[in-house]
Amino acid sequence: MPSKSHSGVIVAHLFMGMTAGMVLAEPLEFADLDPPVRNNAQEPTLFALQDDRVLLGWTEPHPDGFAVELSVLENAEWSAARTVTVSDELFVNWADFPSVVALDDGTFAAHWLWENSKNDYAYDVKISFSPDEGLTWSAPITPHDDRSVSQHGFVTLQPLEDGSLMSVWLDGRAYDKPLFTSAASNYPDAMQLRATRITPEGTRTDDVLVDAQTCSCCQTSAASLDDGTVLVAYRDRTDAEIRDISVVRHQGGMWSEPTNVHNDGWEISGCPVNGPAIATAGQTAAVAWFTAANDKPEVKVAFSSDGGRNFGDPAKVSLGIPAGRVDILMLDPQTAFVTWVEWANESEVILACQITTGQQCKDLQLIARNNGAGSVNFPRTARTNEGVYLSWTQPSNSDDPEPSSTIRTVFASY
Repeated sequence: MPSKSHSGVIVAHLFMGMTAGMVLAEPLEFADLDPPVRNNAQEPTLFALQDDRVLLGWTEPHPDGFAVELSVLENAEWSAARTVTVSDELFVNWADFPSVVALDDGTFAAHWLWENSKNDYAYDVKISFSPDEGLTWSAPITPHDDRSVSQHGFVTLQPLEDGSLMSVWLDGRAYDKPLFTSAASNYPDAMQLRATRITPEGTRTDDVLVDAQTCSCCQTSAASLDDGTVLVAYRDRTDAEIRDISVVRHQGGMWSEPTNVHNDGWEISGCPVNGPAIATAGQTAAVAWFTAANDKPEVKVAFSSDGGRNFGDPAKVSLGIPAGRVDILMLDPQTAFVTWVEWANESEVILACQITTGQQCKDLQLIARNNGAGSVNFPRTARTNEGVYLSWTQPSNSDDPEPSSTIRTVFASY
């Protein structure tokens, strides 16, 4: 980790373009936690268990192809790595990656991506459950009814209060095929947002169409309100190629119509590969996202006080040249902790701040600076009663004769 003084110099330099009202404060004290990963590990995900342990998942090379691995952090100690699956048919991608979560009864669930042909970007989703914290796994389940040679990915797994698992994903079954909808529109090259519910015993509902036209390769994100309602945030797409952020609600077995978080009006003819993140506390929801509307790259945060039905005016949190790749946590019903990636002096930096409903970003700090021969990609966060965890892909130094990567994970109490 950079020292406080070194971090302060970098952040102060970035602050020349800051939004009025932001406050530079003493940063949280982040400390490194060295997970049990092998060389060239990449694309971590984090999930906080109810007992304050933390679940880390990642992908790494294996003699038989690639492996999806996990480890459990307890009392600042990592368990030995536990293998979810190994294959030379895994689809491995920097932006579309596996995840691991835990249900309320302690059952682990994991998803990964499986090549369904030799075509580029043609793959299926696989989901498996573990009753013994990752030591053994059930036979994998495919959540989507569609078996076409097309893309199925950018998955979010959301545990439900009834003990089952909600799976949402982007689905390419209608891509390259005009899709007639109830809105009487023909959507060429339409990716869909679809969802299903799966039990640990393997029972699966039919997959449901949630949105018939979405951006094609931006991450999805989900969170639950205190009444069990599930909110899903994703990058939408209109016929006019406006690709702003929408939220849908799942309540009482029904999906709502999409709610536009904010009318950025970002018109772009291709996917920016930059999905939103959503977090909840009580009936409050906060969404963080990247936009480059009007050729102005920005990271924004907006709050909803009515369970995701309506969102207030967003606050800009980014400083100079953001790359986006956001994540967000709720620290309490009024305060969110948001992270994102920016460019500074030809380097990537991971920034974070706390933001409160109706206020600007405060406690802005530099988490890490990357001068490696690659990208930090999509840093992921988790929160327990003890503090905040952050994990990302850390490339080796740019002058390394054999560039590689590892997983860096840090923790700060609060």
